[in-house]
Amino acid sequence: MDRADLEILQALQDDSRQTYTAIGKRLRISHSTVYDRVKRMEEQKIIKGYTALVDLEKAGVRNVLAVVTVYTDPKETEGVAEKLAKSCRVLEVYTSLSDELVIMAKVWAGSQEELHEFIASWVAPLQGVLRIRTSIITKKLKETYFSIENYSKRLRL
Repeated sequence: MDRADLEILQALQDDSRQTYTAIGKRLRISHSTVYDRVKRMEEQKIIKGYTALVDLEKAGVRNVLAVVTVYTDPKETEGVAEKLAKSCRVLEVYTSLSDELVIMAKVWAGSQEELHEFIASWVAPLQGVLRIRTSIITKKLKETYFSIENYSKRLRL
């Protein structure tokens, strides 16, 4: 990875629909160079995919988001986390070691009832689950994604 790769990644994060020619003009390199570098980064799984970010509320989709903290038997934590990660309702899964080893999952449901049903019938019965704390997200103040621009400013390439 060099500065040109980072600049290409930033350009794609800004607008992944722009052409290789447009990126090349912006970075003052040829479109074929952009193409070759993008293909290499795709093959190396640096670029994992392309997607559209959808605002569910504006699209009219009813939804409830919650952060579900799952306290587990330490021997079962990895297994519980892996099972949670397989559910389409679970958007993100993290493990954290603070005063206890816990799993935090961002969970999506169409309603509070669906959220309750998912937790009661799918999460709680998992082997090793000791207790669950659910925090429903009531207001989103910021949602952002990692920006290669912020990272590349720290590098001296």
